[in-house]
Amino acid sequence: MKQTKFYDIHEKLGAKLVDFAGFKMPIQYTSIIEEHKCVRNSVGVFDVSHMGEVKVKGEKALDFVQFITVNDASKLVPGKVQYSAMCYEDAGIVDDLLVYKINDNEYMLVINASNIEKDLRWMNQNNSFGVSIIDETEEYSLLAVQGPYSDQVVRKLYPESGSLEYYTFTTAVYNDIPLLISRTGYTGELGYEIYFKGNVEQAEKIWNDIFSFGHEYKIKPVGLGARDSLRLEMGYCLYGNDIDQTTNTLEAGLGWITKLKKDNFIGKNSLLKVKENGLKRKLVAITSDEKCFPRHGYDITLEDKKIGVVTSGMVSPVTEKPIALAYVEIDYASVGGAVNFLIRGKEIPAKIVQLPFVKKII
Repeated sequence: MKQTKFYDIHEKLGAKLVDFAGFKMPIQYTSIIEEHKCVRNSVGVFDVSHMGEVKVKGEKALDFVQFITVNDASKLVPGKVQYSAMCYEDAGIVDDLLVYKINDNEYMLVINASNIEKDLRWMNQNNSFGVSIIDETEEYSLLAVQGPYSDQVVRKLYPESGSLEYYTFTTAVYNDIPLLISRTGYTGELGYEIYFKGNVEQAEKIWNDIFSFGHEYKIKPVGLGARDSLRLEMGYCLYGNDIDQTTNTLEAGLGWITKLKKDNFIGKNSLLKVKENGLKRKLVAITSDEKCFPRHGYDITLEDKKIGVVTSGMVSPVTEKPIALAYVEIDYASVGGAVNFLIRGKEIPAKIVQLPFVKKII
């Protein structure tokens, strides 16, 4: 089982450690609800060093990135980040990812931890551009500092971080350690990601300093449990739950990153056919005023007929109501529509709503 460079810290803090994508990762330290509310109201820190970092280098780096991703990477300039996805020829989703433009001949792709091996294989299989594809996952440590007070914390690490716009990044040096600091986030709050290469001592130094900087804001370590609940309140997709090789970006509500007018990319023809034929189902947001706990795999029904299935569900720590993402047949997928959660044979009244569930998006 792999460990991040913060593993000893997690153990000392009494984190509940679980196997996630081949890593021993903290699912929670105190409670998911407490950590969730800390990020919504103050600032929390996630160890997400298990995420994959892949460098693409070469004269045709842009051509390669354009070919394997659905978004238009030609719009990027150095210092910009883009949310995108990779698709198979049949439009099924390989992975969703972040694309960082380092310079004209170098990009960094940040991919999901559970997909690293698969994604690398897919990239290499489709590398007809002569680019270098370099997996640097094991070299990087990555901390996500998220919450309304994240700026006050990170600017003590790097004073200019406050000038970072959403989906941009910069480089810095802290205690002789080169950093890449970005402002993206997976929580809906103001937030930053701190990438760096270094040994355990350097990693622990950065962790401890961040917590020292955030002491006055009651900063807390946050596990993957709250990371999941925070992203669900915003309606952000999770690979393996809401998107996978059986879904496409258009039905998943990711049409805004799918640039069908750009030159050929993998999956384009199939996506054009999906658009031409019309969606058969759609990923929607559902909530209820009843007390219940919708879970992945539960059916969505209407008049005793199954019309969909829950992909992610929970009780929101903020609204204290059940919330879920679900694929629903297109005829029933309109906002405001009445549906039911089918839970242990009982239909629980619910309705389709507009995302996000919590109105705190940047």
